[in-house]
Amino acid sequence: MSILQFLWFVLIGVLFSGFFFLDGFDFGVGMAVETLAHTEDEKTQVISTIGPVWDGNEVWLITAGGAMFASFPYWYATLFSGYYIILLLILVGLILRGVSFEFRKHSPEYRKPVWDKTMAIGSLMATFFLGVMFISMIKGMPIDAKGNMSASFWDYINWFSVVGGIALTLLCYMHGLNYITIKTKGVISERAQNYAKALYYVLYAGEVVFALLLLFQTDFIKVHPILTLLCLVLIVGFTVGGHVAVFRNAQAAALTCSGLTLISLVALIFCGLFPRVMISSISSKYDLMIQSASSSNYTLIVMTIATVILVPCVLAYTIWAYWMFRKRISMPKIGEVK
Repeated sequence: MSILQFLWFVLIGVLFSGFFFLDGFDFGVGMAVETLAHTEDEKTQVISTIGPVWDGNEVWLITAGGAMFASFPYWYATLFSGYYIILLLILVGLILRGVSFEFRKHSPEYRKPVWDKTMAIGSLMATFFLGVMFISMIKGMPIDAKGNMSASFWDYINWFSVVGGIALTLLCYMHGLNYITIKTKGVISERAQNYAKALYYVLYAGEVVFALLLLFQTDFIKVHPILTLLCLVLIVGFTVGGHVAVFRNAQAAALTCSGLTLISLVALIFCGLFPRVMISSISSKYDLMIQSASSSNYTLIVMTIATVILVPCVLAYTIWAYWMFRKRISMPKIGEVK
């Protein structure tokens, strides 16, 4: 394995980390539209917290997929062909969420609830099936010697993948609540904080079940025992830190901790996979390895040069966008156009 191959494996993990940190609270806010907000004005206030940034946050997912296609084409081919239906459901969720912003904005009052529900359903679908995909992937899928995946329904949907999907959904929802707390004023901010105080206890239980299934359903503890335990400790530690921050009304710390919990989960997946990119449940000799799945050295060099030039620009724009829309969102005034 070359340094560039290792670098691009890590970089793809970083891109997915950025996606779940930023788009994670977008998904949480989308679900909170129906579960947290009670009136249309409150829903407008909640949606306004991500209105200027949600589409930019989604770019991280597109970039991660593009980077995988260019740097590890065999990984991309196996993953995207084997998970075609799951990825289609994720895409449907993203589309439902995306169109709901514009359709709700231009709909009369009596039709807005339809798009509120569409946004919540789309956010839930995308988050849950992303969890199902990643967790079933680390459990192992029936991949043959040619890298073809021939999976049944129960390879995708099993106890471990469903718990993983629920856990990721709950993590994103908590992340969204922390984001709403720091981005809004008034009743909705206080309600989001109160919801978070109670739901952290549910999250603890979910993390315990997930950790137990991880230990028994994967080979992570056998292949990388120290890194696996370290990542699990970080997940729990950041969860506890976020819970304490919520009780202390340290809103920025709570949002940071919930985001770092998601990043720790991505780190757990990538550390456990290394030096593989896909695990075969048929035989370990059919595992797709970083070295055999990557592009040529020349391709990786060109991509590295382009990344060094373009990534600082993307980061600068992202920081600027969040700085420009840093103010808290108030309830819409009576008669204000929504």
